[in-house]
Amino acid sequence: MEVAQQEIITEPKKKETVEVSGSVALLEALIAEGTDTIFGYPGGAIMPIYDALYDYNDKLKHILVRHEQGGIHAGQGYARSSGRVGVVFATSGPGATNLITGLADAQIDSTPLVVITGQVFAHLLGTDAFQETDVINITTPVTKWNYQVTDATEIPEVLAKAFHIAKTGRPGPVLIDITKNAQIQKFAYEGYVPCNHIRSYRPKPIVRHTYIEQAAALINAAKKPFILWGQGIILGSAELEFKAFIEKSGIPAAWTILGAGVIPTDHELNVGMLGMHGNYGPNVLTNECDVLIAIGMRFDDRVTGRLDKYAKQAKVIHLDIDPAEIDKNVKSTVPVWGDCKETLPLLTQLVDQKKHTEWLNLFRDYEQKEIDAVIHTELNPTSGEMTMGEVINQLNILTHGEAIIVTDVGQHQMVACRYAKLNHTRSNVTSGGLGTMGFALPAAIGAKFGAPERAVVAIIGDGGFQMTIQELGTIMQSGVDVKIIILNNRFLGMVRQWQELFNQRRYSFVDIQSPDFVAVAAAYGIAGKCISDRADLPEALKQMLDNKGSFLLEVMVTKENNVFPMVPQGCSVSEIRLK
Repeated sequence: MEVAQQEIITEPKKKETVEVSGSVALLEALIAEGTDTIFGYPGGAIMPIYDALYDYNDKLKHILVRHEQGGIHAGQGYARSSGRVGVVFATSGPGATNLITGLADAQIDSTPLVVITGQVFAHLLGTDAFQETDVINITTPVTKWNYQVTDATEIPEVLAKAFHIAKTGRPGPVLIDITKNAQIQKFAYEGYVPCNHIRSYRPKPIVRHTYIEQAAALINAAKKPFILWGQGIILGSAELEFKAFIEKSGIPAAWTILGAGVIPTDHELNVGMLGMHGNYGPNVLTNECDVLIAIGMRFDDRVTGRLDKYAKQAKVIHLDIDPAEIDKNVKSTVPVWGDCKETLPLLTQLVDQKKHTEWLNLFRDYEQKEIDAVIHTELNPTSGEMTMGEVINQLNILTHGEAIIVTDVGQHQMVACRYAKLNHTRSNVTSGGLGTMGFALPAAIGAKFGAPERAVVAIIGDGGFQMTIQELGTIMQSGVDVKIIILNNRFLGMVRQWQELFNQRRYSFVDIQSPDFVAVAAAYGIAGKCISDRADLPEALKQMLDNKGSFLLEVMVTKENNVFPMVPQGCSVSEIRLK
């Protein structure tokens, strides 16, 4: 008798589970995402996470900052120098609200962050409990995404989504608020699964080849094409693709401050900086080009000046990953949606190999006018007090364009961005869209942790330095090697410049007094020096760069020097002033 063969049924292998707390699940998620450094400040509502972190010292480095704003700016600096997601911890209430400026800064400058805040127990939400704030509603306008976790079982999936959203498409900050009960709660943990898709979230628009073809046709027919590039190229890791595009097309190219470093400063097709304090030629000739190609930039008002007088003669091609930026400020003739790492090679294939020699020479003619009227005197003065420009010039001689330059906000920022030599991408870390004074010192700390093999030089004004001066304590405790240059003009310089030019020199509350910065640094165990004599500058800069460990160099510069060229507010870019 035939025996029926028994059907063998194999049950799917169950995932191995282990019971862990929400805090442990959070830390495991960070490790799985490649996090190596956290910037943070503990408090009552995030204490369970810090308790769990005690056992992870061998896997996660935690940098104790002195203020939550310092922590988030450090996270920004880390992300900007490394290209990875910055991670920041803070507690509830004032800890969370102290992050708002950094979140807004990261949002407008497209910096990828995952920020974890502790929150009161879930049953206390809405009761005005001690150190409770509605952090979700407060941070909604200044984050790419935020979410409140009240159950520990959500943590692995929510963290996976957080990292995916923060780093894909147009990057930005994500905040995850975790109630204290969720941090303590234990659950059956089945491991961490990274996220690579979220329904209804499309980080990259579909590339439309018709628009690529239309853009190439406009470029090939152009007599005076001009490229404006921004940070989108850096965020898309498309530096090589961009270089191939401009070198094949032969088109002059200028940059926004966040785009600096994509190609070396001395590249033959790099014609300088755009904007209110940008270079003379790029601003004037924006209103003379026949095709304007914008790549990974958002036509900020500091770049365009008066929109009703901006590039009206030009056909505009706009390449951007964020469809919301297309036609927002400047109407495009051809919109090229997509990741520039994908769209640029497609465009490069279709453009003709050309040299626009006469057109490029026109930029050089304007450059010479600017050298004669502004640059020579600013970089090579022979008398009077030192200028900010000559400090940057001497720094270039010693760093050879190899350092990461981190700037605060003000006159020194514009001078540093104008004159610093940058040979590599991710070498310019500054607060662009928000213009946050106090950014540079903590951002430089983060930048050094993000790129430990590179020299990091923070260039800061005497006003901005005092906004986050407490982060010298972070340097002291962590031992991080950051070189700090304070360009001290004894004024809130940029505001003073505007008061001089547009308010009849009515200097209203811009004369700022400062402590002995070198003595303050010494109190934190940081070497320092103050100079006011031009002859001492080269040796002082060399001493700073050669010092093992952090060093603060205060340079006393002329009090009432103005940054030129300048496009006055309310004027066209072609109305830029040389003096």
